[in-house]
Amino acid sequence: MQKYDELLVSLRKVIRAIDLHSKQLNKTSGLTGPQLLIMQEVFKTDGITASRIAQNVNLSPATVTNILDRIESRGLVTRIRSLTDKRRVSLHLTEQGQALLNKAPQPLQEHFIENFSALEEWEQSLLLSSMQRVAAMMDADKIDASPLLEVGALTQATKE
Repeated sequence: MQKYDELLVSLRKVIRAIDLHSKQLNKTSGLTGPQLLIMQEVFKTDGITASRIAQNVNLSPATVTNILDRIESRGLVTRIRSLTDKRRVSLHLTEQGQALLNKAPQPLQEHFIENFSALEEWEQSLLLSSMQRVAAMMDADKIDASPLLEVGALTQATKE
């Protein structure tokens, strides 16, 4: 087997692991990975704005707004417009959103982060540069993506 074949097989395994976890997340909580990530941001900083969430999770403001529309329609978050500055809209979890977040499984990256953090600094840098190179070789280095490991987020973002 050629080295590029081995690399492609490894990439497919990663994609498959992410896909399986994503399906489990959706099955157990009814949330997609990006929805969970955004709800976690609202939980961490009650009253956060959509633009701050977009910065924190490395997604475009339009993508975050679409996801917020969807989870707001499900009654999981509320938007409250500032009385002093009508342009500022703060986000808050509802009781239903808090309950769902408490039951949701931990994102796949939690396990990854633990293992990655245990590596030596040089090995972390090597993996990072290698993955950045792979992304560039696949013309994926400019794609809107959050740090949440989620398959389909690129196509779901337009639906959410």
